[in-house]
Amino acid sequence: MMKPRQKRFVLIGLGLVALAVAAVLVLNAFQSNLVFFFTPTQVANGEVPQGRSFRIGGMVENGSLTREDDGLTVHFIVTDMAKRVPVMFKGILPDLFKEGKGAVAQGQLGVDGTFLASEVLAKHDENYMPPEVADALAKAKAAGAQSSSTLVVKPQ
Repeated sequence: MMKPRQKRFVLIGLGLVALAVAAVLVLNAFQSNLVFFFTPTQVANGEVPQGRSFRIGGMVENGSLTREDDGLTVHFIVTDMAKRVPVMFKGILPDLFKEGKGAVAQGQLGVDGTFLASEVLAKHDENYMPPEVADALAKAKAAGAQSSSTLVVKPQ
């Protein structure tokens, strides 16, 4: 038979184990839903996770927006003024999505280097740009990088 003191230690131990299991489950769920933001330069440098969803942001390059015959699939290039990444999105673009404006796309990098977007976000008014995009553009401008190298050229 256990003494009251031993019962207390067992209950405390079981409580700590249950708390640890709960913490592991919560952290695991959080980690699987966490989506990081990357710039086109970081994508070009291979700093992005392979096989995981992430966000890429920058300016939509002027003259880069093309639509396929199905009316839903669009191709465009996102740039941070230093590097360029081609993006493919199948769906309806936001009303405020325009060339020359800031955008953030969420998805995965394809094997050919094209970013396969599952969601595209655009700025909501004339004065707003996502903070990540503004920071990325400011860093690219500060570096003075004005390159026109595209990560991958996709035949149309």
